[in-house]
Order: sequence, then structure tokens, then C-alpha cells
Amino acid sequence: MKKRLILAVLAVAILVGVLGGIKGLQIDRMIAHGKQMVPPPEAVTTAVASLQTWEPLLTAVGSLAAVQGVTVTAELTGKVVQIAFTPGSLVKAGDLLVKQDTSSEEAQLRSAEAAAALAKLNMERLGKLLVERTIAQSQYDTAEASYKQAIAQADNIRASIAKKTIRAPFAGRLGIRLVNLGQVINEGEAIVSLQSLDPIYVNFSLPQQQLSSIQAGLVIRVTTDALPGRVVVGKITAINPQVDTATRNIRVQATVTNSDEHLRPGMYVNVAVVLAGREKVLAIPATAVLYAPYSDSVFIVEDPSEPNPGRPVKVVRQQFAQLGEKHGDFVAVRSGLKEGDTIVSTGVFKLRNGQTVTVDNSLSPEFKLSPKPSEN
Repeated sequence: MKKRLILAVLAVAILVGVLGGIKGLQIDRMIAHGKQMVPPPEAVTTAVASLQTWEPLLTAVGSLAAVQGVTVTAELTGKVVQIAFTPGSLVKAGDLLVKQDTSSEEAQLRSAEAAAALAKLNMERLGKLLVERTIAQSQYDTAEASYKQAIAQADNIRASIAKKTIRAPFAGRLGIRLVNLGQVINEGEAIVSLQSLDPIYVNFSLPQQQLSSIQAGLVIRVTTDALPGRVVVGKITAINPQVDTATRNIRVQATVTNSDEHLRPGMYVNVAVVLAGREKVLAIPATAVLYAPYSDSVFIVEDPSEPNPGRPVKVVRQQFAQLGEKHGDFVAVRSGLKEGDTIVSTGVFKLRNGQTVTVDNSLSPEFKLSPKPSEN
């Protein structure tokens, strides 16, 4: 019995040893095959780092503001008896907008004008008597003061009537009507918005280190998603003399024409300030950059150390680079590359240092300094 048990144990041990040996041989073969296997080269597109002449630009995000803009309000409490404007229409300075009930003031004005006329007659009579020296000077002075008080009272009532006859303070476009006929509006209550839209202000901020580069009269280019594919040109008209102590930015104001009134106060826009002169930069497509928190890099395409005529492939070398400003589809390189370097222009996220690649520029996109939105 014991002999059979020993034989069974030995048989199992031999079987396990044989299976383990076979499995070990399989693993060794797989490891050797993995070492010998070379991944297929990755197909890429390339571009050449080249010198370009760029306009030096300062970019910022700005907002639009009306040259003149107010919300027309009531100066006095009164009932609306006439609305003389159409919402959204253009008006000229002095055009009647709203008239409040002035019947009480008009009646008071007639009384005040009659009192002023009587005071004037009394003053003229006493003036003749004063010349004949039949009255004292004080009597004439009292009559003259009464006349002036009557005139002032009439002027005060006329001013009240004028305040209840609300007119456009300047030319512009009206907004939505906020009052109704017969409504009693209180002092300070809004009636309608009035905005002067042509020209229009562009307000934006730039870092304080750019202060020496800007001056009144520099050209700006304004773009906005409200006007796709269109660039509006204007000029800097004012630079704030004070730097914001919280952001260390300086506020700049430019003026642009807006004859079609497509630009409206409150809209945000992209602003590019065109500086004087031109500069040469080493430029590459922005899609060639592998952005990373520690440093940005590009992949330079080089010949392999051991060329194989039967297998025409290239090798990529990862190169860290310091980037500058962007312009259209391109980005400037301050250091890390030299003119004439061939780099991978698309698909850099799937590459690694030393990887083999094949170049196929048949599907390479066209990079432009001023791309249209449809081409971006």
C-alpha cells in the first residue's frame, strides 16, 4: 500500500515538473520574441521651422461701451399723457420722447404771467413818479423787487413744465419702452434706454510692462463671435493715467466706427493692438507642440543612426522648446529649435522619444497666419 502511494506521488511530481518545464520554455520564447519585435513606424506629417516676419501684436479681451449712453428717467412725478417715440428708433437731440400732465402748471403759469405783467406796470408807473421826485426811492425799489419775484415765479413754473416734457439729451438709438400711456411715473423712474452707437468705445486692459509700447493713435483690430470672419479696425484714443493696484494692469480705451450698429454696448470682444514696426520670428505650426505642465516640446524628425535602404523610415527626437506669442496657426519659438529643423506637425500626442516614423504629407493641413473661422 505504501509502495503504491509513493509511486503515485512520484508520478505526480514528474508530471508537474514536465508541465513546468514546458511552460518555462514557452515564456522564454515569448520574452525573446517580444525583444525581437519592432513596432511598426507611425505615419506623421511634417513642417519646417522657418523665419517669418510678423506684426508685433498685443492681445487682450475687451468690452464695448457707448460713447454716450443713459437711461432716460422722469425728473418729476406725473401722469404720462403722450408717448412720442417708437421703441428701437433713432432720435435726434431735443426730440420729444414723453410728455407728462402739465395742466396744473400751465394754469399756474398764466396766473404768474398776469402777476408779472401787473408788477411791471406798477414798476413803470413808479419809475415815472420817481423821475418827478414825487415818491421815495424805496417805493420804486420795492416795486422793482416785486416785478423780479413775479418773473422768477413764472420761470420756475416754466422749468417744471419743461421737466415734464422729456426730450432726448443727445442723438442715438432708443431701446425698449418702459412706461405706458396714462401711467403715473415717479421721480427717477426709467422711461427708455438711449445709446449712441456710432462710434463706439472699446475698453480693455494691458499689463503694466506694456505701457511703454502703447500710445494714443495706435491701430487696433477687434473681432467678436457676433461678427464671424470680420475684423473691425479702430484707434486707441485714451490711456488711463492710473495703474490698477489690484491687477497691475492699465486701462486703455479705443474708438471704432459702428455704422451698421452690429456692435452693442456690453458685448465682449477680442482686441489686438498693432505695434509699430515688424519683427522676424522662428515659427512652427501650433499643432506641432506637445504641451505639458513642466515644459513644452516638439519632435524633430531625423535619419536613423543605422539607415536601412529596404526600410525607409525616420526617427523622432523629443526637443524641449520655449515658446512665444501665437499668430494665426503658428507659434513663435524663442529657443530650442533652429531654422530648417524638420518637425512633426500633427499627431504629436501619440509619439515617444526615439520612435520610428514614416512621413506622409499628403494629408497635411494648410497652416495660415490669418485663417478664416471655417479653416480653424
